[in-house]
Amino acid sequence: MSVWQLVAVAGVMLLGLVGVLVPGVPGQAIVWAAVLWWALTDTTPAAWGVLIGTTCLLLLDQALKALLPARRTAAAGVPRGTLMLAGVAAIGGFFVVPVLGGVLGYVGTVYGAERLRLGSHGAGRASVRSVMRATGRSVLLDLYCCLLPVGAWLGVLIRT
Repeated sequence: MSVWQLVAVAGVMLLGLVGVLVPGVPGQAIVWAAVLWWALTDTTPAAWGVLIGTTCLLLLDQALKALLPARRTAAAGVPRGTLMLAGVAAIGGFFVVPVLGGVLGYVGTVYGAERLRLGSHGAGRASVRSVMRATGRSVLLDLYCCLLPVGAWLGVLIRT
């Protein structure tokens, strides 16, 4: 696979990760399509393993979504910009502090933005609690189910 194709696959994966944060955009399907594209052009066993793992993980995520409450962003009372910023921080945090950084980035950004907006520690904590109850679990599950295949893809690329 050429460097330009790898850059294009990475761009599509990034688009899918951002798509997970935007309601109505099929971010998981976009990430899966990028992994499929890569696996079809780079026919190594590792590529096919990442594709199979991605498929199983995203199917499991779809099954678990039925057990979680629906996203209720309006009920949380937190501005949409804060949630988007938190999602971007989770994506960055996932790669800065592998795996745990995603949760730390999401929760920390919601707390920091809400503390600045509302002006107190207690209000920031209350906002984090309401966001995590309303949307946090669902968004983090979807985001992690997309971040793990992207991380595996990156790991295979670095290894080869």
